[in-house]
Amino acid sequence: MKRLTISFISALLLVVLAACGSGNESSEGSSDSASLYDEIKEKGVLTVGTEGTYPPYTFHGENDELTGYDVEVTREVAKRLDLEVEFNETKWDSMFAGLNTERFDMIANQVGIKPDRKEKYDFSTPYTYTSAVLVVGKDNTSINTFEDLEGKKAAQSLTSNYGDIAKEYGADIVGVEGFNPAMQLIETGRAEATVNDRLSVLDFLNQKGEGVKAKIVDRQEDASENAFAFRKGNEELVEAVNGALEEMKEDGTLAEISNKWFGEDVSSK
Repeated sequence: MKRLTISFISALLLVVLAACGSGNESSEGSSDSASLYDEIKEKGVLTVGTEGTYPPYTFHGENDELTGYDVEVTREVAKRLDLEVEFNETKWDSMFAGLNTERFDMIANQVGIKPDRKEKYDFSTPYTYTSAVLVVGKDNTSINTFEDLEGKKAAQSLTSNYGDIAKEYGADIVGVEGFNPAMQLIETGRAEATVNDRLSVLDFLNQKGEGVKAKIVDRQEDASENAFAFRKGNEELVEAVNGALEEMKEDGTLAEISNKWFGEDVSSK
């Protein structure tokens, strides 16, 4: 009987040890699973969320082709990573939701690097430095500084850096979906002001020419840093994109793209 019991216990130990060994192999296998960057390389396609309505960064030009500063920078990054780009056009206010649900791999839409965003997302090295300006209607004389925004109607995207600035100065926020709707409300008098990106505003004023019905009245000196945004936990993809951006800075390609769209290098401070 004792021999039988010992034999049974020995057999049971062997089964347990085998199960433990099997569990270790499974764990190692999961740690070796393909990263997002591996999957992207396998497909050969980088999927990118962008607005498509935010000139001069991402918009539709001649023949309705998607173009702009962010679009060109993204395509050059993808080219250096030997990837194709698939742009997924999305309204700004649902951009991060699209990233969270894996509709795309990264966002290319002048995303400002903010402390609260850094808690939830990873960012590339900045590829644009810009500042906030205060814009009002051409005939407006009551708003001349950011301090004058108190109690005034400001047209803002609800989740943008610029909307936060307008709120800080006490503005009454009128929600819009993107840059162009904000400027339309200013020109038609349905909003009194907007806090927005200096480079976008300059491009808008230049495109409108003498018929423009808006003007810049104030500017913040602190430059904001804008970058590509990624879901947390995809360090390989972030590093690869950063490597391509660094190459573009070193060989002058990034400055060349910048000068094409703005007449100056906005890719460095």
